[in-house]
Amino acid sequence: MRLLRKIAFPISLVYALVVHIRNYLYDVGFLKSRSFDIPIICIGNLSVGGTGKTPMIELLVSHFQHSHRTAVLSRGYKRKSKGFLVGRAESTVEELGDEPFQIHSKFPQVVVAVDANRTRGILELKKRVNPNVILLDDAFQHRKVRPGYTILLTTYSNLYTDDWYLPTGDLRDAKKEARRANAIVVTKCPSSLPQIEKDVIISKIKPIKNQQIFFSSLAYDFPIGDAKVISWEDLGNLKITLVTGIAYPEPLILWLKNQGLVFEHLRFGDHHYFTKNELALFKSKECILTTEKDYVRLTGKLKNLYYVPVRHHFLNNEQDILAKELSNFMMQGS
Repeated sequence: MRLLRKIAFPISLVYALVVHIRNYLYDVGFLKSRSFDIPIICIGNLSVGGTGKTPMIELLVSHFQHSHRTAVLSRGYKRKSKGFLVGRAESTVEELGDEPFQIHSKFPQVVVAVDANRTRGILELKKRVNPNVILLDDAFQHRKVRPGYTILLTTYSNLYTDDWYLPTGDLRDAKKEARRANAIVVTKCPSSLPQIEKDVIISKIKPIKNQQIFFSSLAYDFPIGDAKVISWEDLGNLKITLVTGIAYPEPLILWLKNQGLVFEHLRFGDHHYFTKNELALFKSKECILTTEKDYVRLTGKLKNLYYVPVRHHFLNNEQDILAKELSNFMMQGS
């Protein structure tokens, strides 16, 4: 795979040129961006997948849901439907896509909608439910919409500053576009990160004036199956098969090993819809452990199924600073 990526370097140069031209056309106004008279918060990244966007959306939903009419708008990647859809009680994971369905299931009082056309999606949300804050999931590259506040995510182990363009690297947008972010969150950090290492990362990012840099790690909670929590110790008494269909399962794998668990790992592509043969294989296993995103595609199909909840844990209580930033933004927009 690494060799193929190196061979594809000329293609990445063409890709980079197209990306820069597109952004330039938006910057000079040849391609139009639209603002809205409603607070819109965008969560995104410069690379492909695996930076922790869904846990960040859920964190923001938790922050806003009791004080604001909150809506989440996602593309609904790999969903088996088209156009604008709002999550309903009878909605399925195939209709909404795994990540929006996960959010819809966890926060049924929050409106979750999907539409690849974000402008249309925002207009439909305003017309149908009139939210007073919209969270745009994975929309950093969707420049047809100009959000009021943008949170850019980049991972500790693969900073966008050290990356290169697709297909040689993982970048899908230009590094300099990070200047459009109000806040940059370095995700998947070690739970204890020395200040000197933070300073090195900040020096690489080179934040512009008033741009905040935050650091977070992933926190995993006790596994859940059939709405029941199981301890790591009890889980360790079972023969575990870890099933993952996410971009980068390495942090979860490391966490499980640190809990002393022994398991086989069946790895699938991101957003993978499991086949009948794969489900039959899973049914033959004593215990299937999976991610929350995979769980919504597997629940109801297996009896021996557990998932590991994950959330962002901001280092040094930086979440309070971000919350204050968001409160200030909402007050300015009201």
